[in-house]
Amino acid sequence: MPESLHHDGYLLSDDPALLDVDAVHAFLSSCYWAAGIPRDIVARSLQNSLSIGIYTPQRQQVGLARVVTDFATFAYLCDVYVLEPHRGRGLSKAALRFIAAHPRLQGLRRFQLVTADAHGLYAQFGFTPLSQPERHMEKRDPDVYRRPRHD
Repeated sequence: MPESLHHDGYLLSDDPALLDVDAVHAFLSSCYWAAGIPRDIVARSLQNSLSIGIYTPQRQQVGLARVVTDFATFAYLCDVYVLEPHRGRGLSKAALRFIAAHPRLQGLRRFQLVTADAHGLYAQFGFTPLSQPERHMEKRDPDVYRRPRHD
C-alpha cells in the first residue's frame, strides 16, 4: 500500500503509478547533477528506487525525492527538486519529513546524500558532513551521459 502525505494542497506519494517519467526527465536532463541523462535511464532509476513524487491537486508532478536503498542498512537520497513556480511552500521540507518518517526507511545504519548547495536544508534533518571522509571513496564518471551508448 503506497504511503502519502498532504501538504499545503499538494500530495506527496511513493506510489510508482503516479510518477510522470517525462516530467522527471525534463527536469533532470537539464539540472547540474544529471544533465543529458537519457529518458530510459530516468525510468529505470525510478523503478529501482523509493521515489517520492510531489503533485499539485490536479496530479501534475512538480517535484521528486528519490531514495536508493536496500531498506535494511543503507540509503542514498538523490534527485531532490521542486519546480521553481512551486518553491517557497515548504515542499522540500515536507518531502524530507515524509522520508524521515517512512516506515520502510526506519533503522538504517547509514543515510547519505551529495549536494552542492542545500546543506542548510539537509542539516535540519540530521545530515552532517562526513565524520570520516578518509574512509569514503567513489568511482565517478561525470561524462557518462555524453558518450555514445552501446545497448
